[in-house]
Amino acid sequence: MGRRRGADRAVAQVDTGQAELVPDPDRPGSWTLLLDGAPQSHVDLTDPTHLEFEYVRRLAAAIDLVAPAGAPLRVLHLGGGALTLPRYVQATRPGSTQRVSEVDGALVELVRRELPWPADPRLRVRVADARATLSSSRDGSYDVVVADVFAGARTPAHLTSVEYAAEVARVLRPDGYYLANVADGPPLRHARGQVATVRTVLPRACLVGDAAVLRGRRYGNLVLVASRVEPPVPELTRRAAGDWFPGRVLAGAELDRFAGGVPVVHDADATDSTPPPPGIFSVRR
Repeated sequence: MGRRRGADRAVAQVDTGQAELVPDPDRPGSWTLLLDGAPQSHVDLTDPTHLEFEYVRRLAAAIDLVAPAGAPLRVLHLGGGALTLPRYVQATRPGSTQRVSEVDGALVELVRRELPWPADPRLRVRVADARATLSSSRDGSYDVVVADVFAGARTPAHLTSVEYAAEVARVLRPDGYYLANVADGPPLRHARGQVATVRTVLPRACLVGDAAVLRGRRYGNLVLVASRVEPPVPELTRRAAGDWFPGRVLAGAELDRFAGGVPVVHDADATDSTPPPPGIFSVRR
């Protein structure tokens, strides 16, 4: 485990930095996972449908809406953290087949030991790089691919290119969906580039987020929903507007303007995503 401070808070060195598990003072049985001080996951062990982070609620809303309620899905999660979304899918869509690809083996063991998820032979967690996992996956094998991958609070460059997006499109069923957590701040160069890049292979898309983030006024998380079929924009709009922290959805001409004139990212020129401003993260301890 490494070391502990206090009665409950756990601290451990993992492969990608220093991990901390901090109990939520407002929800018994709930924990926040931090890596090098940046919040990565929040998990309620007693109620996996409680989602504390707003961007995770937006990812979950998309998962709720892409298929009839309760219907099992085949889901690939790129990035595991504390397995917040896999636990959510396990609870809301029993019988779903899920594969989680997490590059940090020590983090996987920490979460397995300290925040164990319900045993389920259909939920497999593997230690592997996200792009390598895509390369080894069969064509058309998933209904949903969720990307929530960060190293040092930045998405690695090799997961931002059109070559990467083409691999995502390849492993999706023809009517499958790609959901990505895109973190960025003014002037939203990374987010605009990701929309332009992903839409070259999955052209039907929308972007969900806080209005201030979408307008380039502050750093935050945006959720990209992309497919070969039209995303459920009206329903996503209603869910975003009714959230604890209301958001909005960019689609159609608004999304065209958002990404207009921005070059597509290729492996040869890809860079890590925009770093967060200093001091942006704070978690009660």
